[in-house]
Amino acid sequence: MAKYDLVVIGSGPGGYVAAIRAAQWGLKVAVVEKDSFLGGTCLHVGCIPTKVFLHHADIYEHFKRAEEFGFEAKDVKINWPSILGRKDKIVKKHAGGIGLLFKKNKVESITGWGKIAGPGRVSVEKDGKVTELETKYILLATGSEARSLPGVEIDKDTILTNREILGLTSIPRSMIVVGCGAVGVEFASIFKTFGTDVTLLEAVTRVVPLEDEEISAELHKALVKKGMKIELEAKVESVKKDANGATVVYKDKSGASKTINAEKVLIAVGRRPLTENIGLDKTKIKVERGFVHTNAYMETDEPGVYAIGDIVAGQPQLAHAASQEGIIAVGRMAGKDVQPFDRRRCPNATYCEPQIGSIGLTEKQAREAGYEIKTGKFPFLGNSKATILGSHEGFIKVVADAKYGEILGVHAIGPLATEIIAGPVNTLALEGTLDDMAATIHAHPTVWEALGDAYNSVRGLTINF
Repeated sequence: MAKYDLVVIGSGPGGYVAAIRAAQWGLKVAVVEKDSFLGGTCLHVGCIPTKVFLHHADIYEHFKRAEEFGFEAKDVKINWPSILGRKDKIVKKHAGGIGLLFKKNKVESITGWGKIAGPGRVSVEKDGKVTELETKYILLATGSEARSLPGVEIDKDTILTNREILGLTSIPRSMIVVGCGAVGVEFASIFKTFGTDVTLLEAVTRVVPLEDEEISAELHKALVKKGMKIELEAKVESVKKDANGATVVYKDKSGASKTINAEKVLIAVGRRPLTENIGLDKTKIKVERGFVHTNAYMETDEPGVYAIGDIVAGQPQLAHAASQEGIIAVGRMAGKDVQPFDRRRCPNATYCEPQIGSIGLTEKQAREAGYEIKTGKFPFLGNSKATILGSHEGFIKVVADAKYGEILGVHAIGPLATEIIAGPVNTLALEGTLDDMAATIHAHPTVWEALGDAYNSVRGLTINF
């Protein structure tokens, strides 16, 4: 029986990062991956291919506005097969890169279905053959897959999730997107830019409901301006294939039944944890609706077993969250001084157009937590780099403690918002205040310098608007 210090089940952004860091800290590590490739959902059917599409959509949007920027670019055509090819090339490159990193750091990769076989044991099944690994620690990083709706059958051609939509052989004429979270609005942005007629259906009262309410309102306005149709408080009752694509029946917020049709339907209603048949029944691990409970150091109730990523109850289903959780977990195993995972210090990044970046408490959450707060906003309309980019939509909003000026949350929607949020991530991690940030020099001209005005706006000291 092969012996290890750590066996990781799953090679996504949580699993592979944890494995490499554990090896760097002196542990003998093996990663068990059920697929024949490394990288998990994020690399193959999630973050990376989606962002490739979004980048191509952004390029195409600039072509469509070429005259505004002083260029003549008539009859620009979309070569969809070439876009698909570039997406596949990028994914393949980075999947291979993980393999090279494993070799560099002496991490062993084992293909097969991994599960807990008992205390300190992991079984791996491949082609009907089962082998067993002995290990001091086990890290569960099995990830998630897209949820569907009751009675809705996903297929490869018409009723899709984030997985199937990435393989469409042509751009659809029309699409219904069920769900207005990050996945839904990102794909809506992609295909609307490429010419698809898009309708969005959302069961709750606003789009991107995890974001600050003012961010949701701004995105709603922007999506409608781009020509998308949005129905809020829409309760989908059925999705059925038909001769022309699919028919969706739903009840609107008044309770009236409505029927709409489209060539494609994207189901984007969240993700479910992949924790079936991984041996949890042989442990003391607490499981709720498929999610694994851990403490802030990612330790489960079973000694020596940790869990990270999309399978963890109460934690954000984000690749960068999984990576940091993995580093925290293996730090505990290696006896390192690591900080516990703090959800309030984990940024959100949504790559629709306009982009959204946020961290910390929303205004509503801060008030509900008992803080006396002050808020401030600075619109990109007052930022010179935004003018250069031709992108004035949106703003940066700051939520701060009224007494001490501690920054509790920052929420941005607009040009490069997913990059801008890096500054506030550091600010919140260091418990920065408005005074700290007012004394910070922001490079000019950058979209990032809008942060300086946003921080100052809390005290009514904005200069550029």
